[in-house]
Amino acid sequence: MSIIDISYWGQISSPFFVLLAGIGSGFLLLVLHRDILRGKVRHISQPFLMGLILRYVFQLDSPWPVLLIFAGMTFFAARIIAGRVKNKEIPFMVPTVISMMLSYMLVTIIVTAIIIQVKPWYEPSYFIPLGGMIIGNSMNAIAISLERLFGDLDKQREIIELYLSLGANYREASADIFRQAISAGLIPSINSMMGVGIVFIPGMMTGQILAGTDPLVSVKYQIVVMLMLVGSTALSSTLVAYLVRRRCFSADQRLLI
Repeated sequence: MSIIDISYWGQISSPFFVLLAGIGSGFLLLVLHRDILRGKVRHISQPFLMGLILRYVFQLDSPWPVLLIFAGMTFFAARIIAGRVKNKEIPFMVPTVISMMLSYMLVTIIVTAIIIQVKPWYEPSYFIPLGGMIIGNSMNAIAISLERLFGDLDKQREIIELYLSLGANYREASADIFRQAISAGLIPSINSMMGVGIVFIPGMMTGQILAGTDPLVSVKYQIVVMLMLVGSTALSSTLVAYLVRRRCFSADQRLLI
């Protein structure tokens, strides 16, 4: 089956759905129309820019350009998270970037080198798309976890300070909040894993089917991708929440939020 190219008219008419979202935002006074407009502009421009870069990178036989692109994707994901999290008192950008880099790199290398057995492991046509899926899905989980962590620490300030005054350290005083923050970040990935194949056909599987791949082969890839996403989400959310929670308390165990 040949791929049907989307006409320019189809591309031009597709923003109709975004227009509906903007109208709904204005009607309900959600004040999201600016974010929707910025998101649409970036949604159009960024993939084209990435496509131009990948055309060049795919011709190279070196891991460094691939890893550089991967690092750039991770950094901009952290910037998006920082813009979405309301709390600005606690400096969480550095631990977030470090946690994301370590966890995403580890999971992506394991998937390409060991599970799929790509040779070389940094093959751009595999490493960058798979790494991008990890970053995109885990990014949302980290934002949810941080927002939950900061929000609950602020709401339960009196309880936490009571624990601290009774001799508990910051880990003991915030243990339940820490677990709930990680759980909140994992819920979307777990829901997706529960509904895949029955409720919806996910992106990896859909793309391969549209490209003419045997559906059974696309299923194998989708199983690997879904488990990869859940694992990377759990690892990155836990590591980020662990490092950022420490910054919410001073050296003498005082809550800083």
